[in-house]
Amino acid sequence: MKPRIVPIDTIGDCKKLSPLAGGENATFIFENSGVIYEVHQSEILKEMETGGTMFFELAGPREKIYHDPGDIACGIVTCGGLCPGLNDVIQALVMELYERYGVKKILGFRYGYLGLSKDAPESPLELNPDNVSYLHRVGGTLLGSSRGSREIEDMVNTLAANNVKILFTIGGDGTMKGARAIAEYIMERELGISVIAVPKTIDNDLSYVKRSFGFQTAVEEARAVIANAHVESEGAHNGIGLVKLMGRHSGFIAANASLANRDVNFCLIPELPFRLEGEGGLFDSIRKRLEHRGHAVIVVAEGAGQDLIREEPVAAKKDPSGNILFKNVGIFLKEKINEYFSGIGVKISLKYIDPSYIIRSVPANAMDSTYCLLLGQNAAHAGMAGKTNMMVGYWNHHYVHVPLKMATGRRNQVDPNSRLWKSVMEATLQPYTIFDKT
Repeated sequence: MKPRIVPIDTIGDCKKLSPLAGGENATFIFENSGVIYEVHQSEILKEMETGGTMFFELAGPREKIYHDPGDIACGIVTCGGLCPGLNDVIQALVMELYERYGVKKILGFRYGYLGLSKDAPESPLELNPDNVSYLHRVGGTLLGSSRGSREIEDMVNTLAANNVKILFTIGGDGTMKGARAIAEYIMERELGISVIAVPKTIDNDLSYVKRSFGFQTAVEEARAVIANAHVESEGAHNGIGLVKLMGRHSGFIAANASLANRDVNFCLIPELPFRLEGEGGLFDSIRKRLEHRGHAVIVVAEGAGQDLIREEPVAAKKDPSGNILFKNVGIFLKEKINEYFSGIGVKISLKYIDPSYIIRSVPANAMDSTYCLLLGQNAAHAGMAGKTNMMVGYWNHHYVHVPLKMATGRRNQVDPNSRLWKSVMEATLQPYTIFDKT
């Protein structure tokens, strides 16, 4: 079996002994250490026939590092929407860089990439163990956030002016693309600045990250909301609880929350178009459920059903990051379900709940907080070792280095043929006819 370790860009040769080498029980990662990409026998055999089995470079501390901790500054930005765990990652980075590596100048650039531009509304915040000590207990981000990139040369000039030799970007797909552009521009100018990305997407839709931070917290919080919707639906004759959850292109939160709370009767996700009308459609299926049990609970991901909302083209408007501004499928379904039952002379009591901004603002739970700590530590190790143009991923139960080109190449989505979705169908007992649009 011929191994192929996915190459990671580096600033230069690592010649300095790591400060961690003097510590007790120091364990370092060898550069040729890898984590296998495929795990299923059939896929491994295919790889062996076409060039060898692929491995990701294993993350972790290196015995020799590139950057001199006493002669550099590090920068941190948080971008995009809020997500449980952002503060935890900031804290982990600061503690590892300051206490373990001895980097004494760590700058938090305010409000995402805007903070790196000449139009930055505030000066960068100097971070240290004292002013990040409480962050694991609160939601949001100490540094603030924003969407959209800025002019690349302008941002790189800001880094150079502040002697920043490692930039840590915490964000989703758009942030990753911005980080890649910054890293490639820096390499062209040979400025010797590392760019390390920490993946943040509450929707769990980034590739090569089996679980993104904040996702478990979101599912846990969503589960409680669904329980409330179920109580509301049972409290009225023909009661319907309708819950809209996050998930623009990927329905992982909706799917997993539906598995975590078996009160869900219908789960609608972006990956599977559904129909409203006709025998076996959503309206007909809800009617049969009410006749059989007297109440129903519906969970819908925010990106589901966009093809059904015909007010104007879906792609008519975009946010500063280039994301399509979707129509509110929750309000749409609320109105259409009420219209349907009014039209057939059946009185219902529908309660609509949208907890999105509440969920994304809460502190990370125990599992996510631990995960954020380890992501931050491994990002610090990668940066100090002179790695660049890469993301810290989590693959096959190990932390790995993933090139940003790969990380931004495709989106992670629910496979309608996967065991996950089959389990959702089994748990909800919703009919397959809802998704049959032929």
